[in-house]
Amino acid sequence: MSIRGVVRRAAGSLIHRGWSAIRTAGAVSPANPAGYRFRRLGDGACLSFPVGAIFGEAWIEIGEHTLVGERVSISAGMGPGVDLGPDSIVRIGGSCSIGRGSHIVGHQSIDIGDHVFTGPYVYITDQNHVYDDPEIPIGRQWPRNNPVVIGSGSWLGTGSIILPGTRIGRQCVVAGGAVVRGEFPDHSVIAGVPAKVVRRYVPGDGWLPSHLNGARAEHPEPGTAGIADPVEAAGTAGRAGTTGDVEHAGILSSAEHPVPPGTAGSVQRVAPA
Repeated sequence: MSIRGVVRRAAGSLIHRGWSAIRTAGAVSPANPAGYRFRRLGDGACLSFPVGAIFGEAWIEIGEHTLVGERVSISAGMGPGVDLGPDSIVRIGGSCSIGRGSHIVGHQSIDIGDHVFTGPYVYITDQNHVYDDPEIPIGRQWPRNNPVVIGSGSWLGTGSIILPGTRIGRQCVVAGGAVVRGEFPDHSVIAGVPAKVVRRYVPGDGWLPSHLNGARAEHPEPGTAGIADPVEAAGTAGRAGTTGDVEHAGILSSAEHPVPPGTAGSVQRVAPA
């Protein structure tokens, strides 16, 4: 190896060791002065260096053994130095993992349970701008708050957005990129823009699609009355007077699409293969 290569290798090793030492020294934990500013920072909790924008620490609680990734911003209130009252505003439970680059922006109440894991770049807020007055710039209209709750054991995928007023139950999955607002029960898979429940866990049956409404699909014996099989349902959908669930089956009613002259019946049945 040339002298130049030896120097570059030594310099690289020195830089990496130095950066590792800086990251260790710069991390926020209960053992260093930066951790004293929090309302509560549990034993074993750590905010990785480089730290994102952190302010309002006196109204932020972080539980034991929670790891906050690099460049995560956690804030309480509109800015530093504001008295927000006697109660905490942002509460993160124990044994959580908050992915790098995420933002948790609290103004009234954000509750994150224990063992909640997030991917990177997740955004959680309890405040949103309003646009009630069409003549005033939206950024100058006073925003509106609505508390957020994320149940213990949940997983929030990369880039998901949790909007004000959202209540997510225990052991839920939020798909990456989902925009979530509303209330969602325990053991749900939540996806989409806007987000909705796409699967539910039913004891004894496992994870079922949401259209089954938490009930296992029954398969009646041949020749018995009961729930029709998919082919029969497709054949009967569209008959006169059966408009309610036709759209849900992906078949439009004859009232919306009249039958061309000379065509017998409103829906032509297709024999099963």
